[in-house]
Amino acid sequence: MATEKGKAVRVVGYLQDGVRYVGSLSNDKVTPLATMEAFYRHGGVTEKAGAPIPVSDLELVPFVPETARIFCVGINYKAHATEAKDIGGIDEPKFPMIFGRFASTLVTDGTPVPVPPNEDGLDWEVELAAVIKDDVWEATEENAVDHVLGYTAFNDLSARRKQSDTIQFTLGKNADRSGPIGPVLVTADEVEDPTNLRVMTRVNGETVQDSNTSLLIHSLAKIITYITDTVTLRAGDVIATGTPGGVGMSFTPPRLLGPGDVVEVEVEAIGTIRTPIISRADL
Repeated sequence: MATEKGKAVRVVGYLQDGVRYVGSLSNDKVTPLATMEAFYRHGGVTEKAGAPIPVSDLELVPFVPETARIFCVGINYKAHATEAKDIGGIDEPKFPMIFGRFASTLVTDGTPVPVPPNEDGLDWEVELAAVIKDDVWEATEENAVDHVLGYTAFNDLSARRKQSDTIQFTLGKNADRSGPIGPVLVTADEVEDPTNLRVMTRVNGETVQDSNTSLLIHSLAKIITYITDTVTLRAGDVIATGTPGGVGMSFTPPRLLGPGDVVEVEVEAIGTIRTPIISRADL
């Protein structure tokens, strides 16, 4: 686990002189820990490496390596499975439905996200995400979560038109800046029970999703086990565990995020990511 003189930390990433670092956030100050490369090379075990810096003086970046793979799980809550069946005719998956995101889509709390020009808007998806600590091959459900460094919140903003054009999700799930993650990575020892965390989405202050990770169809342990008999997970990889019911496409008529909207996703024990939505022309 990540430590600061033996204490668990809430990790952020930042850029300094072109190099990515991680630090421990406390009372609006960041205590440097290591370069991001060194942090993940050592499984997040480190000690403080400098004096605290006001977070307002730093350029924050996602707290995972630029080489990280993001493994997302589709249709992993019963309520969302019902929506997916009604909207797209997709049956509840018998196995974890894994699709990939590019690390280049990840952005930090507060980053404006543009709507692609041929989309009616973007859809929201609150998710609990886990960040992997070390190399994992052929995990079992009994030891899978031992390989989790920490947990964070994730908003799987989705371009539904591109997503529904074909049976492949890649383009619809990788629009520019469409992966808000954070606001911090909370080390696993600080999260008492990741299988029982409230997850919520608010759009312009209105709650549109409100559920609990206890309602996942496939547990995080099962997801890690399922992935790792085919793909070796690496330190810094991200697993987004899926979203509950209440996505915008389930509304009648569908409700999507457009320029001027503000979406917030919150995961209990972790925090809230706030994302303003803008026009592509305003980038």
